Amino acid sequence: MELEQRNNDYRSGLIASIGCMTLWGILPIYWQALVPISSWVIIIYRILLVNVFAMLLARTRFTWREIFGPIRSDWQLALKFLAAGAVITINWSTYIWAVNADHVIDASIGYYIEPLMVCVFGMLCFREKLTRFKAAAMALALLAVIILLVHFHAFPGIALGIAMSFAVYSAIKKTVSQPPLISLVYETIFFAPPALAAIVWLELQGKGALGAGQPYQYGLLLLCGLLTVIPLSLFASAAQKVPLFTLGLTEYISPTLSLILGVFFFKEPFDRIEFLAVAIIWVGLVFFSVGELREQRKAQIR
Repeated sequence: MELEQRNNDYRSGLIASIGCMTLWGILPIYWQALVPISSWVIIIYRILLVNVFAMLLARTRFTWREIFGPIRSDWQLALKFLAAGAVITINWSTYIWAVNADHVIDASIGYYIEPLMVCVFGMLCFREKLTRFKAAAMALALLAVIILLVHFHAFPGIALGIAMSFAVYSAIKKTVSQPPLISLVYETIFFAPPALAAIVWLELQGKGALGAGQPYQYGLLLLCGLLTVIPLSLFASAAQKVPLFTLGLTEYISPTLSLILGVFFFKEPFDRIEFLAVAIIWVGLVFFSVGELREQRKAQIR
């Protein structure tokens, strides 16, 4: 019965991770639809609205005591979520700025690098097993990332910032066991009050979203909290049910979708070398899938 529960958790976690990465992969369309609203204004609204939506959704399932009780009684837990909130805010800020500054491909490279860092965290911090199939997948992914980095002939500041911040966030999330919606409340509650104050000040000064965008864009902006809560909830659920290595490898879905959008939707240049790198990554994913299938069959036999 315990083995069956573990298998069910693994499957549901894998589905949640794939859904999360798919949503993240297509979000550049949404963020660019908000231009000319400043990226920094979008980020501030996002911080506040994620907290609002997470709080509302959490309240439909939990009492106020269940929501705030754990964080009030455990200061170490509060510090972990403060750290997680700070790191994911850095990640959001870098990503949104990059997308709206026409660096969609640079952001994609960051999310190609990031799963490698997540995998390393899994092995070093949580002693996750490295099989030969996973090693092959990691080696091919690393090769592809090196090809991309060398090809661009520039220090990948955007890419490394995105990769490092999300890898650290993933590791922190692995150490907590709160329900996903409550986790999102904790991650944003420390930053929501200053975000609200900043929004009020910016709008009164005429430097906020109302003065920069069209009415329909302001309406779209108000959805950014919901569009953040949904994939982050899926990610939080996945992080508690699957190994970091699995979580890391499925994250290649997101940058691949973003890369496709960058080429075909946003018309950014994409040459043969970049195509080769993406092809190598997906060959690695085939190795990974075969290895995971073998591990699942062995577990069922036991």
